[in-house]
Amino acid sequence: MKHLGRLLSVVMVASLFLAACAPAAAPAAEPTAAPTEVKPTPVVSLAADAVTLKGKLLICSDLPYPPQEFFDEEGNPTGSDIEIGNEIAKRLGLEVQIVNSVFDTVIAAATSGKCDIIISAQNITADRQKQVSMIPYFQAGQSFVVAKGNPNNIKSALDVCGQAVAAESGTTEVDHLDGTGDYEESGGLAKQCKDAGKEAPKSVVTQKDSDALQQLQSNKVVAYFTDAPVAAYYTIQHPDQFELAGEPLDPIAEGISVPCGAEDCTNAPLSPLGEAVKAALKSMMDDGTYGKILEKWNLSSAAIEMK
Repeated sequence: MKHLGRLLSVVMVASLFLAACAPAAAPAAEPTAAPTEVKPTPVVSLAADAVTLKGKLLICSDLPYPPQEFFDEEGNPTGSDIEIGNEIAKRLGLEVQIVNSVFDTVIAAATSGKCDIIISAQNITADRQKQVSMIPYFQAGQSFVVAKGNPNNIKSALDVCGQAVAAESGTTEVDHLDGTGDYEESGGLAKQCKDAGKEAPKSVVTQKDSDALQQLQSNKVVAYFTDAPVAAYYTIQHPDQFELAGEPLDPIAEGISVPCGAEDCTNAPLSPLGEAVKAALKSMMDDGTYGKILEKWNLSSAAIEMK
């Protein structure tokens, strides 16, 4: 952790006076001590632990997933999640390092020590809360992206019944399609389709979200299912190729994940790092920094208030 450096005081030694009758000799120049760099005081105090000692905050994030996390033209991580992560690290007095991760193994990466926290558009689900502590910071629905002109006439969720739909492995979109995970009780779209006398959607699961989009680009699926901000980003960036189909589904809070050090994190208290991250995020919300980041990425509607 970067602590506030102490300024070195320069002690000036008094010059000796020569005898009044002797000619004065030119005094030798005192060497000037180089000023010590004053580092910013962290906004949030972080308890001494491995994160503090290494001076870095390792953040796992699944890139690309624009506009929340992706690479800019120079290959540098950017996006709203990246900026939020950078600001949290700054307020903790730490440098930041983004660790590009595969989404369905990102929790294992954090709990095994490959990163300290996860900021990667993770919906807060009961299953994930058992594995890590999740600090709410964002909210997003789910949307279908289709080819320009909507050739398969996808206008609602039931229009994908019996159709091939691509989504990234480990996401709530896959669970929603298949009726698994947090959608097991409701049965998800699979049950909705069957209740309507139709076949369940045929989920095409890919390792990366960008691979799911590629499935749509190559006409292997009728739709690409992803978080609403990501869907909107691609349709805005490529209006000649894609468009949105229907209204966003199921707005869900997203969380910053922090290992809790317990077998079940559901009711476990936040770790010291988790408390510091939460405090840093709260300070960002209070001073307007959080809102400005989301506004920059046209995500103001996804903002939440910390309880």
